[in-house]
Amino acid sequence: MSLLPTDNGLWGGEPDSPLVAAVHLSVRDLVRRRLAESGLDWEAFVAGPIDRCITAPDLAAIDAAILATGHRYAFSATISAVERPEAYQGLAALDGGFAHPDAPTAPPDAEGKSLCGAGDNVVQAAADIEGIARYVRSAAQVIALMESGVPAGSIAIIDDSGGTLTAPILDRFAGLVCAGGTVRSHLGILAREHGIACLMNVRLAGVQDGDRIRLETSAAARTAESYLTGTDMPARIWKLP
Repeated sequence: MSLLPTDNGLWGGEPDSPLVAAVHLSVRDLVRRRLAESGLDWEAFVAGPIDRCITAPDLAAIDAAILATGHRYAFSATISAVERPEAYQGLAALDGGFAHPDAPTAPPDAEGKSLCGAGDNVVQAAADIEGIARYVRSAAQVIALMESGVPAGSIAIIDDSGGTLTAPILDRFAGLVCAGGTVRSHLGILAREHGIACLMNVRLAGVQDGDRIRLETSAAARTAESYLTGTDMPARIWKLP
């Protein structure tokens, strides 16, 4: 009998990416080695010395091994790339905006609007909303907007789903677009409480600061069941002429 849990229904299925697979395999190998060194069975190991056997240097070594392959992490908040530029893809990759490889795009239609992205709608509204895209990526930007005021009709485009960065001015935006998270992330909860239109887990491309965009907030709100089943419920984003 195996001393460690297997992947049969206990690990959430297949890894989402090669990076996740590499981390999982490295951590499991580390745990197996420390278990063997302890001389204990699995139950005694978990109930006893596991928190002392798995150390910060062990995890740092896994991180270093991944970076040694040439891989660089994608960031969900720009502070990651600022604090660890050697580990994350450079900020220049943003080119002034997002360029998600899976963003749905289409040429301008008869109205002149072009599809440029999609995400998970937090709350279904009676109508779509339009506004001016404003990338918010630093504390300095937030302070400046606190002092000068958020221009009317601004739609904040945010990297991080935590909501901490933009919390002081969150209720001043007409809408929110976030590259990460789910409708149950902190930012989604805050948006729901403030009654602000919000799309999470957004795949966006070709939108620059100052562009006029439309959010399909009339789309159905993403449900918990859809996350569990992997059913996509896209709310679209268009760039307007």
